[in-house]
Amino acid sequence: MTVNTSRAKPRRSAIGIEEERAWVSFYRRAGKDPAIAAEVLAQLDSDPEMKREHLALYLCCRESLRLRQAREARNQRFGRFVRWLLGGLFIRFPVNVRRALGRGSDLAAACLPEEHSEPATAQIQRLGKSPKVRAARAAFKAPSISEIPASPSADSAMVDSAPRAAQATG
Repeated sequence: MTVNTSRAKPRRSAIGIEEERAWVSFYRRAGKDPAIAAEVLAQLDSDPEMKREHLALYLCCRESLRLRQAREARNQRFGRFVRWLLGGLFIRFPVNVRRALGRGSDLAAACLPEEHSEPATAQIQRLGKSPKVRAARAAFKAPSISEIPASPSADSAMVDSAPRAAQATG
């Protein structure tokens, strides 16, 4: 071989070139898309020969799936924290405030000064026991209707006037 002559490269078919491009695209996309990584991983797991040929792709797919799993776990932890925070802020806090205010009214009522008896009530009770006041009350009471002697002419006048009053209004 002379220096001027170039080495002959083995010619690959168009199918081989496209196959190589597809594998290169799998390398690129498997790192970004976990769905593609799962499909490629399943394919590589089913064929040990292909797995040996494309071991880097296999490892790249495993890494992509592991990152997706870690991302989902982180999102779940974050979501759990947000639910806990918002639940505490909008649910548990108002319930506890309402409960504390309910107990607070009982506490406030207990803190009020003791009820003193009304001075007028005590004076009425003392006066009610006094004999002079009892005598004055008895004298003040008006005589009842049964004690007043009724005249027969007044009774008949009342009976006669009742029908006339009814006729006048009716």
